[in-house]
Amino acid sequence: MDLSLLTAISPIDGRYRSKTEPLAEYFSEYALIRYRIRVEIEYFITLCELPLPQLADFDHSLFSPLRDIYRQFTPADAQRVKDIESITNHDVKAVEYYIKERIDAFASSSESSTPHSTLLTPHSSFKEFIHFGLTSQDINNTSVPLSIKEALTEVYIPSLEELIEQLHDYAEAWKNVPMLAKTHGQPASPTRLGKEIMVYVYRLGEQIRSLKDTPITAK
Repeated sequence: MDLSLLTAISPIDGRYRSKTEPLAEYFSEYALIRYRIRVEIEYFITLCELPLPQLADFDHSLFSPLRDIYRQFTPADAQRVKDIESITNHDVKAVEYYIKERIDAFASSSESSTPHSTLLTPHSSFKEFIHFGLTSQDINNTSVPLSIKEALTEVYIPSLEELIEQLHDYAEAWKNVPMLAKTHGQPASPTRLGKEIMVYVYRLGEQIRSLKDTPITAK
């Protein structure tokens, strides 16, 4: 069954897809795979920078093409990872094999025709330090918090701040508009519409400050 507004399991990917689509860059299966690859590669680069003795000779100029694996990651690349997973029956192991596969491909690409290309040949031992000393949960428990952190800072909080600004404008525009307040569902003392809108400006402002102060921790 093809995915559509009528076949989606959740309204997030169905009825509200047009509103939540930006979050696919952070919380979809494709995004999770990309974040896992990012964590694996940044960990490998960190091992090189220490340096781990076995990686002391790794050419640091190759860090950028390594990072391009996740910076230029596409849904087609994610499908390749899923194809590998169909053989390994292990999602994180599939990510590891995919990165090693990409490293092998560097040697045959035109961009790798440099004096340092031999560092990334299929016979290189460097690639065996991808996922070195890690468990799957080391990767997952770093990837997921990172996706949450970036979704908050790049999508959710900016949207919330935009909403607060809009409500503040409404409160100012309607500050002299009278309205009947209610208590227990019954008419009560009169108030002003702008004042009531400012209540939500304040409450949302407090929530967003609390959200920004909440640490997002990994394993």
